[in-house]
Amino acid sequence: MASNLHILLPDDLGAFVDQNCGEGARYASPSEFVGELLLQRKMQAEAAAAREGILEGYQDAIAGRTVEFEGDLRSLLEKADR
Repeated sequence: MASNLHILLPDDLGAFVDQNCGEGARYASPSEFVGELLLQRKMQAEAAAAREGILEGYQDAIAGRTVEFEGDLRSLLEKADR
């Protein structure tokens, strides 16, 4: 489901959006441009959270805070994604 969002930009940012949208530009519309930027930012935030989790797990392993695991990790991750 799509959401509508109204934003006001300073003139310089509005000009930047205009330069990147329209015929011959990478993006067909300001909506597409802003949507792509937001998607990139979301992916960056998710990657940062994943890196943090990996680092925490690594630090736990170094400190000896581990448990034996016997199971199918792939199926557990697939269930978590649903």
